[in-house]
Amino acid sequence: MRKHLWCVTFSVLFLATTIVSWRSAGANKSDGKVNSTLNAKELFNQYVNNLYQAASLQQTGLAFDVFEKAVTGYTNLKLSHQLPQSSSVLTVVDFTKSSREKRMWIIDLFSKQLLLNTWVAHGQGSGDEMATSFSDRNDSHQSSLGFYLTDNVYMGKHGRSLHLDGLDEGFNSNARMRDIVVHGASYVGQSAINRKGYVGRSFGCPAVSPKVIDQVINTIKDKTVLFINGNDDTYNSKYLDETGPLNFIAADSTSFDLARL
Repeated sequence: MRKHLWCVTFSVLFLATTIVSWRSAGANKSDGKVNSTLNAKELFNQYVNNLYQAASLQQTGLAFDVFEKAVTGYTNLKLSHQLPQSSSVLTVVDFTKSSREKRMWIIDLFSKQLLLNTWVAHGQGSGDEMATSFSDRNDSHQSSLGFYLTDNVYMGKHGRSLHLDGLDEGFNSNARMRDIVVHGASYVGQSAINRKGYVGRSFGCPAVSPKVIDQVINTIKDKTVLFINGNDDTYNSKYLDETGPLNFIAADSTSFDLARL
């Protein structure tokens, strides 16, 4: 009788231990998945922050959250093979800032260097000193927000200019039709600010000073990313989805480098 009781007790304890082990293993797997996602997010944020610090972007007035959005879009474009593997240049324009400020940044993400920080115009339909409204409509003379790919150089009415292709449907996808390009303009620069109090305005093009137009074009031409940020709650983009970058990092969380994409 005692032997039988001991066997029953042992069986119950064994079964209980097994159930606890299964539950523990399941919890660890679940925690592992969560931790992997958290680690991927943390690793991406850390990488972006390292870029931000190395290029001294805070000192030049580029907000971290704007830079992070731009890098997220760049990464998604790389992962979707819309960018050449060697493309390392990212241009950020922040129209939340006054046109009196240098609100265009050109950054080499591979070398982690700021290549140029300069003035840039917004469209005359978007506002005076500040850009407050945006449109992709033809003849609106407004700036358009979102991600662009730079293309070929051509000679136009403003001289040497650079074609842009808008990638965000409904926000900048009419860029070609509207002739939204990078070009030089005499109303951009410190002298224009001294005369009027702020930079002059374009018909929607991100125009820069004639003094830097060749440097800008030579640096960002031929399939690099340009991101234009602004105060518009309606703006959204599939390129701001972090799922792709985080999944890529989670697959190999030991390291992350944009040069590997």
